[in-house]
Amino acid sequence: MPKAKNILSDEKRFSGLKSLKRSSTSFAASPLETELETFDNAFPKREYLVEFGCPEFTSLCPVTGQPDCGTITVRYVPASKCVESKSLKLFIFSFRNHNTFHEEAVNIILDAVARACRPRWAEVVGDFNPRGGISIRVVARTGRRPAIHE
Repeated sequence: MPKAKNILSDEKRFSGLKSLKRSSTSFAASPLETELETFDNAFPKREYLVEFGCPEFTSLCPVTGQPDCGTITVRYVPASKCVESKSLKLFIFSFRNHNTFHEEAVNIILDAVARACRPRWAEVVGDFNPRGGISIRVVARTGRRPAIHE
């Protein structure tokens, strides 16, 4: 059996990660002021699914200014880069004071993931809580749907 590459000792792979190294956490006022960080995928030839869940998503209605809440799920199949989870959390939390429609929020998140890591495939699902008696579910995708997708 071939010897496994010791990926944990490769500090160079993580040298560009700024969010993870910060001892304090601050949130940007808008997703337009944030950038997702990435690291090298240790298994770029393997097709595998990464899934992030954010059950506490909030943004502001662009018309009324009222808070909108929901769950955001980000799924992707990485190519050469992976999204660093803390930077994704800070990016998603930056919507808290941002006025946007649900459809826009989901597509902004998908575009940011696609731009940051150029995945084989990505999907963002927004399940938004009811306001005024109606809930909204928005699904946006990019890339080739993987065989491993559930």
